[in-house]
Order: sequence, then structure tokens, then C-alpha cells
Amino acid sequence: MRQLSNVRHDKLAVVSLIVILLTLLCGFFAPFIAPHDPAEINMSLRYASPSWDYLLGNDHLGRCILSRILFGIQPSVLWVLLALGISVLIGAIVGFLSGYFGGKVDALLMRICDIMLSFPGYVMALAIIGVLGVGLENILIAFIVTKWAWFGRVIRTSVRQFAESDYVRYARAIGVGHGRIMLKHIVPVTFADIAVISSSSISSMILQISGFSFLGLGVQAPTAEWGMMLNEARSVMFTRPELLLAPGVAIIIIVMAFNFLSDSLQVALDPRSSGASIRKKKIQSFYNTGSRNEVAETK
Repeated sequence: MRQLSNVRHDKLAVVSLIVILLTLLCGFFAPFIAPHDPAEINMSLRYASPSWDYLLGNDHLGRCILSRILFGIQPSVLWVLLALGISVLIGAIVGFLSGYFGGKVDALLMRICDIMLSFPGYVMALAIIGVLGVGLENILIAFIVTKWAWFGRVIRTSVRQFAESDYVRYARAIGVGHGRIMLKHIVPVTFADIAVISSSSISSMILQISGFSFLGLGVQAPTAEWGMMLNEARSVMFTRPELLLAPGVAIIIIVMAFNFLSDSLQVALDPRSSGASIRKKKIQSFYNTGSRNEVAETK
């Protein structure tokens, strides 16, 4: 999309995108770039300080903290992105069917979404984890179950804005199929909303999976995960605060990067945001010009 070129001019967005891409690459290639086995126990290095062999030191079991940070990208970010993609896909299917066809289809699908959204997200996730048990797979299932209805409702609102447009009505009148109309005419104009809500949701999902793991409800030992690393370092947080620093900073950096990128995407892709910015500049220019004219007239 042409609007994406605007993101290149936002330095903060470019830096955020680089951070995200580097993080994803490190997660994909963690088995090859990690200096040590993240689950390797060496009690002789228990709470060892950083060294050339262990750049971030060792934890309470002598495991390499840097290696665990790199391997922790997979459950903390990569698998969360997969759950987000599935949630958005289900929500998009529901949203497009509901927003495009309307009528009874819209009423039925939105009532289902209303039922799903009537339960608080965290409570619903805890209930699913309680039924299925703790673990990464179950928490990802909980994310998908609790998120798709929200995506469906938001996407449906976006689709409804264009489903009755003149060009859509004309396409229907000349016999173009519903699937072709949605793919060719509605998906491109709703892509902005889908991209914005997806990028803004990933940060909260990363924090949620880290929070659940910190509480012992998510990823289980010995698998490396940032929230669980915080939980393991909690008992020595006053004597060994540096053990909290590495996973904590990792979570903060990746969440901030996604948040900054989301804001830039909203400005670049969302016509309403761009229009608001343009109107604001015009109003400011108008008042600035008016002020100069008033000064000139008084002189």
C-alpha cells in the first residue's frame, strides 16, 4: 500500500521495526546462535557473574541467562504471533460474513460474539487454563478463544462502512460473486483497520503470556520463557536483582517496539488518523495566517 511509505519517514517506527525483526530472527535461529544449552544445569556456576563465556551470567541452577533469553523469544513472541494470526483469521471471517451480508447472518454471528465478549477476558482465559491445564499450548488456545470475538466485532464494523458503497452495489448488480467483491473491493479498504488492531493487540498478549507464566499458569520448566524467568528470580530479587533485569528489559523493549509501530501504522494506514492530522495542520495554518494578518492590519 502507498500509505506504508509514510512509515519509512518515521524514525521511531523504523527503529521499532528493526528491533522486532531482529527479535524474530533471534527467536527463529536461537538453536544456532545461543552460546549454550538453555536447560543445561551447572551448579558450580550458580549465580555466577557475567563473563566472556556467559555474557549475562547464570541463574540459580547455573544455566546461561543469555541462552534462555534467546530461546524465550519463541514462546513469548513467536507463538503469541501465531495465536494472534489465528484469532485475527477467525475474527476476519466472522466480521466479513456479518458485515457484508447483514440481516440474519449478522444478527446470529454478533449474538455469538456478544456471548463471548460478556465474559471478562482474563477470567475466561483462567477458566480455560483451569479446565485444560497449565502449559503453553493451553494458554494459546485460551488466547484464541477469548480474542476472536473482539476481532470479529471490530472488523465487522469496518466492513459495514463499505458493504453498501456505490461501487459494491454496482459490482453486485453486474453479477460479480460475493467472494470476489470481498477480496477485491472490501479487503483492501479494511486492511488498515485489521493491521492496526492486530499490531495493537500483540503487546497485550505478550504481557498476558508473561504474566500467566510468572504466576505458574503458562510455560512450565525447564522451557525458557521470559515471564517464568521473572518468577524464578523472584526469590532473590533483593539479593540478585540483576536476574530480573534481563527478562524484564526484554519484555519492555519488545512491547514498546510493538506499541510504537502500532501508533505509526495507525497514522500511516488509517485514513481517519491521517485526515485528522491534515485537518489539524490546516486549522493551525489558518490561525497562524490569521494572526499574522491581524498583526499586519494593526500596524
